[in-house]
Amino acid sequence: MPSPFMLLTGFEPFGGDAVNPSDLAARALHDEVVGGLPVRSVLLPVDTARAPHVLREALADGPSAVLLTGLAAGRPQVALERVALNVLDFRLPDNAGVTKQDEPVVPGGPDAYLSTLPLRAILAAWRAAGVPGYISDTAGLYLCNQVMYTARHALGEGVPCGFLHLPANEAIALSARAPGPYLPQGEIDRAVRVALEA
Repeated sequence: MPSPFMLLTGFEPFGGDAVNPSDLAARALHDEVVGGLPVRSVLLPVDTARAPHVLREALADGPSAVLLTGLAAGRPQVALERVALNVLDFRLPDNAGVTKQDEPVVPGGPDAYLSTLPLRAILAAWRAAGVPGYISDTAGLYLCNQVMYTARHALGEGVPCGFLHLPANEAIALSARAPGPYLPQGEIDRAVRVALEA
């Protein structure tokens, strides 16, 4: 029987950014033991066709819990997503140059899946640790939503699984023409670690 582990995913850079805070956080926590379980990190491509395949391969190893992460530049805090919708609809091309409009993530699948993470417990842990965060009701309709829906569809109800949106880090904020809100990468890493612990 395989040893229990937590799966942590991040995305590669996209949209012209040189880095993605979710990728950096996943790399920082890979092979750490958090909350008594080792963390196994997987980098997902920002490619609507490929990302679900890479994710399903990682899920096939039987994680005990799954925390998916991605960038939401413009948000000032880390955000737990409550729901993923069975819709892909975006104008910003993925890294393969693809856009989508009104397409299902899984044809014939349920309209939506709720996170099965302990959202309130994570929020309380963040507050105790001084991490700025909240619960969000939309994962958008880009790849972040796609991978949350894909994972929940594949796992069913038995494995805690959900999505965490991360703000820009200092590298993204400093390289932007109009800098917006950001958290230092070390604080982003800490927010992800506290969420895994909870």
